[in-house]
Amino acid sequence: MKKIAMIPARYAATRFPAKLMQLLKDKTVIRHTYDNTVATNLFDEVMVVTDSEIIFNEITQHGGKAVMSIKQHESGSDRIAEAIVNMHVDIVVNVQGDEPFVQKQPLEKLLNVFDDETVQVASLMQVLYDEKFINDPNYVKVAVDKNMISLFFSRSVIPYLRDKNIAVTYYEHIGVYAFRKQALLNFTNWPITPLEAAEKIECLRYLENGVPLKMVVTQYMGVEIDTPEDLKRAAALL
Repeated sequence: MKKIAMIPARYAATRFPAKLMQLLKDKTVIRHTYDNTVATNLFDEVMVVTDSEIIFNEITQHGGKAVMSIKQHESGSDRIAEAIVNMHVDIVVNVQGDEPFVQKQPLEKLLNVFDDETVQVASLMQVLYDEKFINDPNYVKVAVDKNMISLFFSRSVIPYLRDKNIAVTYYEHIGVYAFRKQALLNFTNWPITPLEAAEKIECLRYLENGVPLKMVVTQYMGVEIDTPEDLKRAAALL
């Protein structure tokens, strides 16, 4: 199977504008993400897909591959779909541009689930331990069944612990997806769904159209850069 990694990169992020161009030590966030994805050696090709000439130049001037989006897009998945529609590829991994601590092992585990031909879409998650983050709407939570198939994604706390004596595990959804090409193209042909619009979580569109996500647990993916505070935490890790 031909496997590629696509990194959607929007300059004007709502919560933290220009976050991908913020410096983390000696490199921008988007270059950390790109370089670390390439360094995994898991992909036939790695490319940034962006609506910004600033980000495009940041990648290409440092020897990377990037492509400009032609249309305006609501989600990173839509942006990637436009770029791959005429490409010969089997599996596409969507690595979010604000994930500067990309590592090989989680992405390899994600790719391996496609040995099961029934899997159409997969994504990563990690255990949330800190109550502060569990209650933070910037951290998207996911509930799964016993086979690690997604049941629901929410910015709210799921599950809600009505019985305080029950031990539950809280998972944070990490915005790293993998798709079979046709599953991604199907996604872009569906209109935005009500739950997706309400929560601003794009993968809910799959659930609302009857396509479950296979979830893969990873031990640690570092810090996703959503706020200035996240940038400070990421800098401390480096």
